[in-house]
Amino acid sequence: MHPLLLRPTLAGRLSPRAKSYKTVIACIEEPLSVSRVHFSTSPKVGAKNQVYASVRNPDQFHTYQLLSASSRTPLLTMWTASYCPTCKVVEPLIRELVESGVGEAEGGVGYCEVEYDAPDVMSAGLGMTYMISALPTLLSFDAQEAQVETKVTDARKMANRQFLEEWMRTEARRHGNRGGGGGNFLSNFFGKSK
Repeated sequence: MHPLLLRPTLAGRLSPRAKSYKTVIACIEEPLSVSRVHFSTSPKVGAKNQVYASVRNPDQFHTYQLLSASSRTPLLTMWTASYCPTCKVVEPLIRELVESGVGEAEGGVGYCEVEYDAPDVMSAGLGMTYMISALPTLLSFDAQEAQVETKVTDARKMANRQFLEEWMRTEARRHGNRGGGGGNFLSNFFGKSK
């Protein structure tokens, strides 16, 4: 057993000089089992959902993607337009769910609206790049990759609170690993285990 692994109760009762000698002896006599070693000195903090400002240009969109990738949280995007009445109905529900913490227990998410009809977004062809063919559209990005297999374009599903909560939790489980949102490597080939 490594002498640096101290038992907190033993280390608190010994003098500084006796600690090193007695700790080595204690570790030999009473081995300490360690199941997980954290190498960070900062305390582990629970993930929080992040709501970003509306995207009106490609640079802003790519910045949010980078922030999301660096924190290993998926970026949930809602593609909307000023002329879309359904978007105005669905957006407050999605924002409320993100702000209320849905998905934080699974690792957290980032969220932003992408204004599809903003001049810079249209001229850059972001909608074409990510195959946005209907508005509103929910599209998740994990490690800067669009997760097109879980894209939601059905407005009835987006108005369903229970569906949205489950979709957000599934996306939050990705943790920057891409793929199936909580499954393992083989689930991509053999389906998810129940």
